[in-house]
Amino acid sequence: MKPMPATRAMPVIRGRVEAAASLAPFTWFRVGGPAEWLARPADAEDLLTLLAALDPAMELTVLGAASNLIIRDGGVPGVVLRLPARGFGAVTVEADGVIAGAAALDATVAEHAAAAALAGLEFLSGIPGSIGGAVAMNAGAYGREIVDVLDWAEVATPTGLVRLDAAGLGLAYRHASLPPRGVVTRARLRAAPGDATAIAARMAEIRDAREATQPVRARTGGSTFRNPEGHKAWALIDAAGCRGLMRGAAQVSEKHCNFLLNTGGATAADLEALGEEVRARVLAHSGVDLHWEIKRIGQRGSATA
Repeated sequence: MKPMPATRAMPVIRGRVEAAASLAPFTWFRVGGPAEWLARPADAEDLLTLLAALDPAMELTVLGAASNLIIRDGGVPGVVLRLPARGFGAVTVEADGVIAGAAALDATVAEHAAAAALAGLEFLSGIPGSIGGAVAMNAGAYGREIVDVLDWAEVATPTGLVRLDAAGLGLAYRHASLPPRGVVTRARLRAAPGDATAIAARMAEIRDAREATQPVRARTGGSTFRNPEGHKAWALIDAAGCRGLMRGAAQVSEKHCNFLLNTGGATAADLEALGEEVRARVLAHSGVDLHWEIKRIGQRGSATA
């Protein structure tokens, strides 16, 4: 295992900065090692100060709601950036859309739109993340993606704030091309006046479907693998005999095979190794090579070095 670098100097900002900060509590899996530095800027101006002053050689990792992320046991070198709700969580409803801060939860934005009888953002209620992360990975669910509704996103960079539309971000399947060291601070999402009853019914349908088919109350990270063209990842995993498969305290969900679970005491290494075992079994059984949708970041712990 490569050791975590000695703590390097950090710029002074108005927000909170913490050395050797535990990251596991921020993740849905509740696993992972520490950040060399954890920075929580006070607002967009503070974030711009940090980005401009940060040593270009210092690694920078942006942490959103961490709902689709495995942080490895060896921790994350450099600066881990987490935008707090205070300063980055505001939601403003307009006549034909919503402007939401990067830290606003997707479901919260959907609820604001529904309360104003604005249609088109109901799908966000089925995405367990934040708006910044949704833009950064072009998140989608239930037939819609961010690219379908994005007017613009504001992105903080070391040289200032830029505003980009969907084309400027190069939005593709679960991907956006942000500027170097760019951090989404807020976004405007299009919506249209609709029937409040129909909007509420659609959101209830999405919520019920998630709870019926996904382990939403478990320590999980959402869909583990992308759906290969012409296939459903869960069906390939099930056919390969992986439903309920365990490694340590990590388990393939019996409710939905494309979800990994921390049943209590799992390490990041357990989860990642289980995912790789699933990939190997699916490849051997069907010839299909699954690709991770969950992001895995940081340094491996000594057990998997």
